[in-house]
Amino acid sequence: MKTYPIIFLYFAGTLMLLNVACSKKQTNPKLEGTWKSKDGETTLKITNKQFTLDSESPVPEDYFLKGDTIFTSFEGNQPYTKFVIQKLNDHELSLMFPDSVAIEFSR
Repeated sequence: MKTYPIIFLYFAGTLMLLNVACSKKQTNPKLEGTWKSKDGETTLKITNKQFTLDSESPVPEDYFLKGDTIFTSFEGNQPYTKFVIQKLNDHELSLMFPDSVAIEFSR
């Protein structure tokens, strides 16, 4: 009789962990869209699932946000590439690329 409450607690805890793990990834609606760099060389397309940088070869990558950092990976492979958001509003985006170069984008 005493094992039923323990089994119930483990089951409830497992359901809560699965709910958190399977929840939808958080995205920023201001971030989504097509961005062009100020120098006109780079185009950045961000959807709710993919991050595509069109400077050399357009390869769509999966991404997720953590704070003010965008982590991208090609088909879920690690290590992640980090892009730090320095400035973001409706019309301007400033990103710090992994090689410590800041590029400003506009819509």
